[in-house]
Amino acid sequence: MAETKIGIIGGSGLYKMDALKEVEEVQIDTPFGLPSDALILGKLDGTQVTFLARHGRNHTLLPTELPFRANIYAMKKLGVDYIISASAVGSLKEEVKPLDMVVPDQFIDRTRNRVSTFFGEGIVAHITFGDPVCQHLAKIVSDSITASNLADVTLHSGGTYVCMEGPAFSTKAESNLYRSWGATVIGMTNLQEAKLAREAEIAYATMALVTDYDCWHPDHDSVTVEMVVANLQRNAVNAQKVITEAVRRLSEEAPISEAHSALKYAILTSLDKVPDATKQKLEVILKKYV
Repeated sequence: MAETKIGIIGGSGLYKMDALKEVEEVQIDTPFGLPSDALILGKLDGTQVTFLARHGRNHTLLPTELPFRANIYAMKKLGVDYIISASAVGSLKEEVKPLDMVVPDQFIDRTRNRVSTFFGEGIVAHITFGDPVCQHLAKIVSDSITASNLADVTLHSGGTYVCMEGPAFSTKAESNLYRSWGATVIGMTNLQEAKLAREAEIAYATMALVTDYDCWHPDHDSVTVEMVVANLQRNAVNAQKVITEAVRRLSEEAPISEAHSALKYAILTSLDKVPDATKQKLEVILKKYV
């Protein structure tokens, strides 16, 4: 199995990377079930990467149905140290317009009953999560957006991503509530990925791709499905350009992230007291400490 250090998770509209060469599909079983789809190993301008379609390549999984733990565990099993997540979002701010890109640095959790930890079953760990994305990786993504010189795209570095349950979109009351909180964009998937990546000691950053304004906007009712799909398609093309540039920069100088040692002081249970079955289940994540 090919070794890789850079992982890419593609969201709505981004189901493959057209520029990938020497492609190999790998189906990885994990203690948490199968990932959303086969993981695609390949080379992007000569750099080995792993790509995963978050909702499956045919978009068959609701946000609530996503096997978040299996997805991140599979990335860890393949040796991934950095994950760039591309995600379709709605805008909560007038100045963040459709086709813009946001690299958020904060999350608000509005999901329900989603498991977002690998731990339990005899082992307790509490990661620090005040800064939920890797700032070094986020800067590389932001710099890559700027360097890509994309038409009609404005970069917004920083901001808050509201992660809602879905699959229905917000009510206007909810949308205006999130605006009153100062949130920037709204989506349905990235918070769980960020938490699990941190537990797996993988640096994680989100590239949020704006498809439209959320329903607070007075022009929202005039948005058609065709417009949203067209924006999804343009965002997917733009995202691939940015990811290619970010991978190039990472291959030249990969930063050490605080995420890479996130478990150093997080595990509260003495490992000799952890049940063998749990240690075996989490072997890929705990091997540095066992």
